[in-house]
Amino acid sequence: MKRTLFVTGLVAFGVTAAIAQSNVVEQRQNLMKEMAAQTRPVGAMMRGQEPFDLAKVQAGLKVFAENPKTFVTLFPENSKDAPKTEALPTIWENKAKFESIGNKMSQDAQTAMANIKDEASFKAEMPKVLQNCGTCHNEFRKKSS
Repeated sequence: MKRTLFVTGLVAFGVTAAIAQSNVVEQRQNLMKEMAAQTRPVGAMMRGQEPFDLAKVQAGLKVFAENPKTFVTLFPENSKDAPKTEALPTIWENKAKFESIGNKMSQDAQTAMANIKDEASFKAEMPKVLQNCGTCHNEFRKKSS
C-alpha cells in the first residue's frame, strides 16, 4: 500500500513537472510570437512598405519594453531539455548574458518610446531596439534550416 502511494506520488510529481515545463515553454513562445507580431508592421515602416504610424510604433515599443523582462525569467533549469523549443543550451550556460540582452532590449524600447516623435526619430531609434533581437537569436536560438 505504501509502495503504491509512493509510486502514485512520483508519477503525479512527474506529470506536474512535465505540465509546468511545457507551460513555461508555451509562455515564452507566446511572448516571442507577440513580439514578432509587433515587429512585422514596424519593419514594414522601416522599409517604407507601410506608412509611419506613431500609435503602432508606440504599441510595438510597449511590447518590446515589457515582454523581455518576463521572457528572461521563463527558462528554469527543468525546461532545458523541453521538446519543441528552439532555445539553445547556452541560455543556461550563460544566463547572465542572456538576461542582460533582454534587459537591454527593454531599456532600449523604453528610451525609444520617449524619443520617437516622428518618422525621422523612428528611423534613428528603432534599429537600436531591433538589434537586440538579432543579438539574442544569434547566440541563444537554434538556427532555422
